[in-house]
Amino acid sequence: MLLGARERAAQLGCTPVTPGVGAVLAVLAATVSARAVVEVGTGAGVSGLYLLRGMAPDAVLTTIDVEVEHQRAAREAFADEGVRPTRTRLIAGRALDVLPRLTDGGYDLVLVDADPENYPAYLDQAVRLLRPGGVLAIDDALWQDRVADPAKRDELTTTIREVGRAVRDDDRLLPALLPTGDGLLVAVRR
Repeated sequence: MLLGARERAAQLGCTPVTPGVGAVLAVLAATVSARAVVEVGTGAGVSGLYLLRGMAPDAVLTTIDVEVEHQRAAREAFADEGVRPTRTRLIAGRALDVLPRLTDGGYDLVLVDADPENYPAYLDQAVRLLRPGGVLAIDDALWQDRVADPAKRDELTTTIREVGRAVRDDDRLLPALLPTGDGLLVAVRR
């Protein structure tokens, strides 16, 4: 299941979460007994499979991706895993168009793993979507080990660095940066 999804990701040229990040996502979903999860960046369904493994059996994963081909691959991955179609809601479109239409405080976990240049806007939406006690997860938070190097000042690195600071400084969030994969920034909504 995961192997097939990873192979489809490689064919599509999208980078899936690492096994370590996936394991953490499954544990986070299980820890909060996630029933409603939002994923920004469907990819080929790898992260979705990990999330679904940790979610409650009747929970729903809402996953957003602008690439219809990615969502087709994710549907295939979910079907291969035996996930009932009622457990996933795949939305094709720009996350910044879709997220504002989702319910305030209606989600247990939000994963941000697409378009790092939009991470600041995704962060604002994610905090709005999370219920108290819900978990935010932002992948690629170390951005190829560039974020920790003050000499790296390209726009993307600077943006991700600023998102890390914003999460750290937000009184509504209790954060931790996990050094798994390319960095996984997690935070609990107070």
